[in-house]
Amino acid sequence: MNGEALGEAVAAIRAGDVVGLPTDTVYGIAADPLNGEGVARLFDLKGRPERRPVGLLVANLGQAETIGELSEAARALAREHWPGALTLVVRPKVILANWVGDGQRRTIGIRVPDHDVAIELLQQVGPLAVTSANRTDKLEALDHAEARSIFGDDVSVYLEGRAPGGVSSTVVDATGKDLVVLREGPVTI
Repeated sequence: MNGEALGEAVAAIRAGDVVGLPTDTVYGIAADPLNGEGVARLFDLKGRPERRPVGLLVANLGQAETIGELSEAARALAREHWPGALTLVVRPKVILANWVGDGQRRTIGIRVPDHDVAIELLQQVGPLAVTSANRTDKLEALDHAEARSIFGDDVSVYLEGRAPGGVSSTVVDATGKDLVVLREGPVTI
């Protein structure tokens, strides 16, 4: 990845701005999940209703454990399927901005994407609130050029790269004693 672009993306995230990044599913837009203004910008850009919270992408299991409570069963699943198409719903350990996770249920979905560019950014800035790069209920962008055509200069930095598209991740609720599959996906539990 272009080091200059990565530096610009890191600075933008730290300033509370929204950046674009490729993931292993679709191209996404991201903000610091602890910065309420940044998350509000993310929702405004997307036109996403507040009742539809976003989850987090993290670089690795260690980062996930700094922000969420993972049981031993959840850790085992993460070790087996991360990076990849597995989202674990856990209890947050930190106070997140409104609309990041489900505030009423006090849960957050966490995933490690299988994309080098996303991982590199996440290693630099930590967990990110991420949603697909599209207006709500429209087709998702698969690369930086498509995302730029949707959001223009409203997104501070677009990291170059293409996402392959594909099936949404398997979602597993790991908040209780037993793991519960909430959405079937590429990972079979």
